[in-house]
Parts: sequence; structure tokens; C-alpha cells
Amino acid sequence: MTHALQSTLPALLEPLDAGVVALVEASKSRNTRKAYAADWRHFEVWCLQMGEESIPARPETIARYLSALAMDRKPATLQRRLASISIAHQAAGYPSPAGAPLVRATMQGIRRTAGMVQRQAAPLMVEHIRRAVSLLDDSPHGLRDKALLLLGLAGAFRRSELVDLDAQSLEFREQGVIVALRRSKTNQDGQPETKDIGYGADEDTCPVRALRRWLDAAAITDGPVFRPMTRGGRVLPSRLRGRAVARIVKAAADRIGLSPEQFSGHSLRAGFVTQSYREGVPEADIMRHTGHRSRAVMGKYRREGERFLTNFTARVGL
Repeated sequence: MTHALQSTLPALLEPLDAGVVALVEASKSRNTRKAYAADWRHFEVWCLQMGEESIPARPETIARYLSALAMDRKPATLQRRLASISIAHQAAGYPSPAGAPLVRATMQGIRRTAGMVQRQAAPLMVEHIRRAVSLLDDSPHGLRDKALLLLGLAGAFRRSELVDLDAQSLEFREQGVIVALRRSKTNQDGQPETKDIGYGADEDTCPVRALRRWLDAAAITDGPVFRPMTRGGRVLPSRLRGRAVARIVKAAADRIGLSPEQFSGHSLRAGFVTQSYREGVPEADIMRHTGHRSRAVMGKYRREGERFLTNFTARVGL
């Protein structure tokens, strides 16, 4: 476990076998553990500055902490901070304070406060991707970005999943490519999870062909699929960072005249779901491909995908 969380453990847990600690670490993805640790450190520092006890923390302390951050943090960020505080308490043998009525009421109030409506990343739709990739050249940077954009949309991948892909996790077949995910947001246990990406009808926007061209051009046979490069186009052996995916998506939006501030690394996944609803794909099929488990979460995509399908202005005769 991270040092920040280890510091919260009572003395009786200190003699734990190293193997047990390793298993506890493996129960969460690396990015999730890093986020939890950073959140907990932030809360510890805030409590130190305020003269409050961080663990066990009183509900009043947590309510004040959330309120102090509400002006410049999104509700989703605060909810994750609260989850991190809860996990740290449970790891130290204390009950989670997240369920306290005062804490719950504070979060509800934050969500309802004017100006705190969470802005969702705009979906990058198929029409956008077509135009964006048509402007890319056949340089190493162009081939990589084209493969990333097309595969990201076709597979409804999260940016963390894209950068985590390894060449040995790809199985090219006559119908397309099978992509094996080592770990995903909804699959923290490391169980085998695959996505089937079929060949596209248009060679210029086919994710399978674009992926194959990138791998061949970069001579990648194992290790990370998507990698950083020097300005001169030399492919480096390291793994592309999640922030780089967001930059590639924003650059694609900018190339076709869209506001890059509206888009993020999530825009590819959002674009797939929104486009699928627009094309009338059954919701169960969409969820099976994306790995979504909650129909409530799908609602925001469904509403966006169904916008203007019926022109009520024209229907009423205006």
C-alpha cells in the first residue's frame, strides 16, 4: 500500500506478511491507488492546517473539508475524495464516515448548488473523427494518432485502457482484431476481458487497418502499443501517458474547427456510445461492448444521441 495509507494503519496491522500487503495492493489498479493516496494526503494536510484530526475524522470535519473545496472542484472530484477518506478509515480499522447524515447532506447540497453542475466531456462523433483523421499524414506521429483515435472510438476505450494496451494483447484475425484488456475500471480483478474490433467499411477510417499500419511502421511487436515520440518521429520504448491521449483528442477537435476545451480523453468513449444510440443500436449491445453496468449512467448518452432525431418544430408546422 502507499505510504500515505500505511501511515493510517494501527500498530497491530504492521506485522502483516509482505505477500498480504502485495495482495491488498493488487486489489486496486495502479492509477486508482495513486488517486486514493493523493486524495488522502490532501485531506491530511488540510486537517493539519485546520487543527483537525484526520483519523478518525469527525463528520463535522469532513463536511467542512468538502465545503471548502466546493467552489473550485467538481462534485465527482469531491465524491472521489470522500471515497478515499472512507477507504483510509476502513484500512485503519475505523468505520467509514462517508455515511454520516451530515456528510451525505453536505454532498447533496454541493450537487444542487448553482454553478456546480458537472460538465461532461463532449462526444467526438464519427463525422468528427472522419474529418480529423483525413487531415493526418503518414508520418509516425500521424499514423499513431490515427490508430489511437479510430481504435479509441471503435472500442469505446477509456484513455487508461488505451495507454495500457500491449502488442502481445492483440490477436489479429480475418474478421478484425481481438483486444485483451489487462485491467479496466470495471475489471479490477485482472480477469480476462476482451473486445472485438471488426474491420471498417471504409479503409480510410478502419481502426484495424490503422492499428496494423502503426504497429508495422513503428516495428512494435511487444510492449506498449501507443508510445511517445521525439519531435523527429523516433518512437520511444516507454508507454504513452493518459494526458497525451487527451492532448491528441483535443488536437483532433482543433484541426476541424471545434473548441478543444470541450473535449477530453473520454470523448472517444462518449462518442461511441452517443453515436450508437443515434444509430439505433440496442442499449444492451452498447453496454456489452463498453462494459457499462448501470443503465442510469447510460441515460446522459442516450439523451445526447437522441437529440433532434425528431424535429418537433417542423412537425408542428413552423
